[in-house]
Amino acid sequence: MIFKQIANLFIGDESVARAKRRAGKKYSERDLLRKESVIGRQLFGEIPAGHQREFFCLDERTWIWYEKWTDQASHKTQEQTTRYELHSNGIIKIQAGQPYQVMEGDELKNLMAAMKLYHDRVAEEVYQRDPATGRPLELADAR
Repeated sequence: MIFKQIANLFIGDESVARAKRRAGKKYSERDLLRKESVIGRQLFGEIPAGHQREFFCLDERTWIWYEKWTDQASHKTQEQTTRYELHSNGIIKIQAGQPYQVMEGDELKNLMAAMKLYHDRVAEEVYQRDPATGRPLELADAR
């Protein structure tokens, strides 16, 4: 049930998908991902000095969390990329050098809350759509 709700946010919301396709005629896919990532990186609070953070929806089944920072002790640049894949039976967390993990508990709840917030803000701020209805904001506001 919960995975169906998440999938509907990204696959089933056809009006937002249409808005994204229309925006894709004006902007490249990379430009749209950059615009979405600006929102995604803000969802988890202030980014520490010297850190770079990205969080975005790559496609209807894949989310990316990327963080880059300089280790204070070694002064070496560190990077970590986490990929989240949506499957019909759950969300899989994938990190280099780690076994695949099925998300559960608070970590899953927090990720889903971030995905929902991301969807709502991206729908409004990037595609000018009401996140609940998918309608253009000017039409949603006129009600």
